Amino acid sequence: MPLVNLLGSKGKLVLGTLLICAVILELAYCQKDAQEQRPTPGTRPKPSKPKPGKTTNKGPRAVTAKPKIKATPAAQAQPLLTQVLNKGKFKKVGEAVSVQTGDTLELRCRGKPVSWSVPTYLEEEDDGRLSIVQHERYGALTLVNTTGADTGEYTCYPMYCEDTDCRKEYGKAVKVFVFFPDPQELFVPSSDYYEVIQLRTNWPTVLPCQVTSPEAKVTLHREYPPVEVAVDGTEISFNVKKGFTIHRPRPYHAGALYCVASLGNLRQSSTKYMLIYVNYPMAPPAPVIQASSTSVVVGENLRVSCIVVGEQNVAVEFTWEYPGQQSGRPPYTQESVSPVGGGAAQQQSQSVLLVDEVRDVDQGTYTCTAHNLQGAKSVSATVKVVPKAKAKKP
Repeated sequence: MPLVNLLGSKGKLVLGTLLICAVILELAYCQKDAQEQRPTPGTRPKPSKPKPGKTTNKGPRAVTAKPKIKATPAAQAQPLLTQVLNKGKFKKVGEAVSVQTGDTLELRCRGKPVSWSVPTYLEEEDDGRLSIVQHERYGALTLVNTTGADTGEYTCYPMYCEDTDCRKEYGKAVKVFVFFPDPQELFVPSSDYYEVIQLRTNWPTVLPCQVTSPEAKVTLHREYPPVEVAVDGTEISFNVKKGFTIHRPRPYHAGALYCVASLGNLRQSSTKYMLIYVNYPMAPPAPVIQASSTSVVVGENLRVSCIVVGEQNVAVEFTWEYPGQQSGRPPYTQESVSPVGGGAAQQQSQSVLLVDEVRDVDQGTYTCTAHNLQGAKSVSATVKVVPKAKAKKP
């Protein structure tokens, strides 16, 4: 009898179940083998080791890394000053430019940020004609309705900033002198009828006869006696942007002077300059102090001298501080000036402080301060007061 018939329907069911299980197990083993051969994401397959005795050229190549070069920051661009002539038309300015009165002056200075300085007249009398704007890459200065009074120097300063703290870089400043020729005014207008200028022996003196046009011819004149002053370029020189300079003032330069400008048929006079000569010292005084004695007996007199040797005709003033001031003792001083012999022209100025009938309150430090136009200097001396020796009995 066949086996199928022997098992019956139950046997068929068992046999089918066994076959299905066998198929499932076979599929599971196949999937496991495939996963073992597939590389895991993020990991590299291990290279196979060469067998002993055999060489292989396979494997990663050695790559030499090139050294990285740090990029150096580009140097900061130098400020550049240009004049805007028309829309889209610019001109690099030189030391001086001329703009007709009534026209608009527009300057641009490369840099961020920048600062401007303008003639004093514009700083003090700002009536809305001047505009200064900082753009992304440059600063712009615009002056409208210009007049001859606007003549002067315009300067652009690049700013060096650290956080919010900014300061002008004076060494990198760019400047231009702008003339505004006025057919009616050859000199820059001034509200002063005359100006007092001090002539110093050791300092050049400038007479600011500022003209509005660089084409004007300018001469220097003395009011009394009425003569034209010689300008030789050495003792006295002229610069169209500054005026006349007296390089080494002397007493004979003092007096009332004025400038005369002429251009075409126009001739005008400037403000009068009252020149006052002052024999200005080269340096502050150097006093020397000396007491008649560093130890004084009560009842004796004390003399403290303060001496300054310096240039002739230079005034020296003295002030004193002494212990007796606190107790109300008034100062008694003697001052004198005398020439000093020798080749150099010098003089001796002296102040002597007199203290009569010294008391205990006069003990302490005596200070002399000498003053001249260049400054002051102090020197001190200390005096000790000792009691009188008791008379020995016979």
